[in-house]
Parts: sequence; structure tokens; C-alpha cells
Amino acid sequence: MGCCFSKRRNSEKESQPEGEEDQPKQYSWDQREKVDPKDYMFSGLKSETVGRLPGTVAGQQFLIQDCENCNIYIFDHSATITIDDCTNCIIFLGPVKGSVFFRNCRDCKCALACQQFRVRDCRKLEVFLCCATQPIIESSTNIKFGCFQWYYPELAFQFKDAGLSIFNNTWSNIHDFTPVSGELNWSLLPENAVVHHHVPLPTTKELQAVRISTEANRSIIPVTQGQRQKSSDESCLVVLFAGDYTIANAMKLIDEMIRAGFFLIQTKEVSMKAEDAQRVFREKAPEFLHLLNKGPVIALEFNGDGVVEECQIVVNKIFGETKTFVSENRETASRDVESFYNFADIQMGI
Repeated sequence: MGCCFSKRRNSEKESQPEGEEDQPKQYSWDQREKVDPKDYMFSGLKSETVGRLPGTVAGQQFLIQDCENCNIYIFDHSATITIDDCTNCIIFLGPVKGSVFFRNCRDCKCALACQQFRVRDCRKLEVFLCCATQPIIESSTNIKFGCFQWYYPELAFQFKDAGLSIFNNTWSNIHDFTPVSGELNWSLLPENAVVHHHVPLPTTKELQAVRISTEANRSIIPVTQGQRQKSSDESCLVVLFAGDYTIANAMKLIDEMIRAGFFLIQTKEVSMKAEDAQRVFREKAPEFLHLLNKGPVIALEFNGDGVVEECQIVVNKIFGETKTFVSENRETASRDVESFYNFADIQMGI
């Protein structure tokens, strides 16, 4: 006993012109451009200089494995990158939206930016790092870290495409999953380390087309002191609120303060709620509450004798009437810094 539906389907088929067949349904995932994993991989290379130019990776996953004595440059943003079993390699990685994972590598020198960074079963790595979360090492020794310091014209847009803030960089806040009593498996590179002495610029004609600078004052990422010993007991917190020129204003303030002989300790970009502002800004909070819904704030910690007074002078000179939080005096500044960065670390899960 048949059903009306099946009869109707049969009659529709019978009414089709002879020679015509049902066309397969087209789904959105069938129309995506097919990705060949081999296009996003460097494997088994020896003594070669290879790379990818801006726009050629465009957010795909990438794999680097079994390479020896190679110089590898990825001048684009990607989803995740895994580096396995590489020896004596130079590696540059543009912004990575997710994780960068080194496994069983040795004697490599790297510069990279990512959301998460992890090293396992590695030894003797030098890493100039920008990492939004706490970097992790495991079963590894002689890992040295410095602050990411790099520029090329497309890099700022690549950070945006990867969803990374140039102000969220915990490069020196390392967590060792497998510490050894009486030993330190990681350390910080010297403050005066010259990036291109460790990670030299590419020498092939194709990759030289990327206009690179490793000068600190041109770096997309603000170069911070991180966990290094502070030069003074006096620090100052400056918080800039979201607006059309917030990033440019923050970079200009950094340049002015560095030029005046002070040190940038750390930076952070994070969203604040009214209760967060009450806790951090205390009695000044009402001045800033209406600014919080415009977007994330950018916080800068400067250090050096006389830094609070100098920050106030420079901020007034640069920003004029623009609302900006600056520590009032030396006595309250350390509390300002501690309150803000404790809040920010909890907010970001660091």
C-alpha cells in the first residue's frame, strides 16, 4: 500500500524530460575552497631559507616539522602552529590566533606572537615572545625569553585579524610545569639583546620584499621590562579610555616617557565594568564610569624616580582635556598598579 507522497515523487520523476537527471544538492560546505595541508607545512627541510608572504596563509593552521639548520619566516596570521622535531632553526611567526606548540626541538631561535605558547621536551630555545596568556614550559631546559620586537607594514592588521591586542603581552610571566629543585629551566634574555642578532632578517629576494624593522621604537608591540628587576621603587599607572585615537595616544605617551629616560614595565588592554572601576579608581571612579561602555581601556605602568610627576606633565601636554587616569602621587601609585593588574589578571584568567 503506497502513500500519496511516494506517488507524487514518482509522477515528478516521470514528468522530467528524457536525458535529464536529478542534480545533487549543493551545500555551503561543498562550495568552500579546498585546502591542501601540504600548502601549509614545512617538513623535512635541511639548510634552506623558506617562508610565506603576507596574505598567503590567511588564518590557516600551519605545521613545521623535522627541519634542520633552516631559516623559516611566516609573515602572515594563522590559526595554530605546531613545531615538532626541529634543530638549529631560525623561526619567525606572525600573529597566531590560537596556540604555538614547540615539541622536541633544540637549539632554535624564534620571534613570534600568539594567544597561547607552550614548550614541551625542548632544550636551548631563545624566544622573543608576545603572548596574551601565561607561557608554559614542560620537561624543557635552557629556555630563554625576550619581548617581541618586530615591524612590517602588514603586521598591525594581522594582529587584528588574529584577534590579538598589542598591549596584552605576558612574555616574561613563565609557568614551569616540571620545575627541578635548585634549578631554573628558563631565564630572561639580557635587556640589551639585539633581536636581529638572534633572529636575523631573511636573505632571499622573495622574503626581502617584506619591509622589516626590528628597532624598538618601530615595534608593533610595546617593548616592556616585564618581570625584570625594576630600576626604582616609584611606578605610575596611566589608564586611557576607548576613543578614536586611543592606541595612537598610548604609543605616543610610551615614546615620550621612554625618551625622558623612564621604563615601560607592562601594558594591558581589558574591558572594565562599573564595579571594577570602583575598586581600581576608588574616589575618582565617578569621573570615568560613563567612558567604560565605549570599549576596552589601555593601561600602562611606567617606572623610574620622578615618574609620577613626569607622567602627569606629559599626559596634560599630549591629551589636554581628554579624560585619562594618572596616579596622583608616589604613595598611592603602587596601590594603583597593584589594584589594576590584579583585576586585569583575574579578568583574563592569568
